[in-house]
Amino acid sequence: MEWRDQGILLSSRRHGESAAIIEVFTPDHGRHAGVVRGGASRRQAPVLQPGAQLDVTWRARLEDHIGTFTVEPLRSRAWAMGDRMALSGLGAVLALLMFCLPERERHERLYRKTEALLDLLGQGDVWPLAYLQWEMALLDDLGFGLDLSGCAVMGARANDLSYISPRTGRAVSRKGAGEWADRLLPLPPCLLGEGPAPDAEIAEGLQVTGHFLNTRVAPELGNKPLPDARARFVQRFLAKAEAE
Repeated sequence: MEWRDQGILLSSRRHGESAAIIEVFTPDHGRHAGVVRGGASRRQAPVLQPGAQLDVTWRARLEDHIGTFTVEPLRSRAWAMGDRMALSGLGAVLALLMFCLPERERHERLYRKTEALLDLLGQGDVWPLAYLQWEMALLDDLGFGLDLSGCAVMGARANDLSYISPRTGRAVSRKGAGEWADRLLPLPPCLLGEGPAPDAEIAEGLQVTGHFLNTRVAPELGNKPLPDARARFVQRFLAKAEAE
């Protein structure tokens, strides 16, 4: 068995004296693990940094074996180690992918969005909104996408969408919410692609996506808690937003 693809390095851990077991996220083969011989060596270790863009070839005698990777670096994102916000965001993305994605299941559209997001690392003026949009794409790709096309109560013609049902993930207009408004999640305009997306709106958006990651995705995965890396990134973003 053999295939070649490009991928984003999700994790690397030492295996034996000199090898490493890595997990990569690829467009055609999803989240995939394999052994890199010499992966813990001085020559290879700097290449196998989380977030790196790699050209990978996987080989195994049988398809269900863990197999081995040979890797060639395409693009390093190691510079993010010197930017605390970028490093925190990178950690959140990689941790959520490892948490959410089944092994060897193809998610090509999500892969393309992830690669584009990581290429924006360090651009603080656009990164937080791009990250929020990526979490929306992640929910959608997993089958838990939000329906913001119209009001769940008043119908598609409602033009004052202001809330999201925490149970169904459907938008609700201000008029349709009525006395139930305080039981609904906020719908910031940035989730509708409207307005300048200030930090306060992005924070509300992260509250929304976090709710559905916790209440829809996590239960499907055995009610495991979301990775701490996401909470750390959100907290760092909120602290930065409050300080500005």
